[in-house]
Amino acid sequence: MNRKILHPTRRAFVAGGALALAAPGLLRAQDAETPAPDAATDQPVDGVRRNVSSFVRQDWQDHFDSLGKGAIVADTTSRALHYWSGDGSDYRIYPTSVPRSDELTKRGYTEVVRKKVGPDWTPTASMMERFPDLKYMPPGPDNPLGTHAMYLSWPAYLIHGTHDTRKIGRQSSDGCIGLYNFAIEELFAITPIGTQVRII
Repeated sequence: MNRKILHPTRRAFVAGGALALAAPGLLRAQDAETPAPDAATDQPVDGVRRNVSSFVRQDWQDHFDSLGKGAIVADTTSRALHYWSGDGSDYRIYPTSVPRSDELTKRGYTEVVRKKVGPDWTPTASMMERFPDLKYMPPGPDNPLGTHAMYLSWPAYLIHGTHDTRKIGRQSSDGCIGLYNFAIEELFAITPIGTQVRII
């Protein structure tokens, strides 16, 4: 079985180099609402680590009866997306952003129903209630959906990219699962419509 974290591409190599240089800071990065780590244990006071080392390996058999066209598990606790190809030969893990709160987090089973390169973005009614200045955004560098989006069967829930790389590894979305743009581009290319998704 082919297992990898971020299949190597030129963009992934360049981004990986940048991440390696920033790794000490990223490994200690905390959400604004997360308590600072205990000095003796380097563990946050609430007991949940906020970095790449907290990735928990997943097995598709724990979530699905079969792989079907493919399978995705988005783990909101460890902030990682796990992907398996339909034939089981390809397993990949990507760091993600996750919803800001439990109220914004939808958990359960869904599937990829549509994909779009260069998605546009329209704020939802609940976003407009909280942030009345939000407006429709066409594709481009300011669009919060990044370069690629995969729409789920749940309305307004997506797996998408982000131009704001600070969001990855953090509770920073209004319900969606976000990836680095180079990662969503790779995942987009290998994920067929109908891929089953579980958000935990």
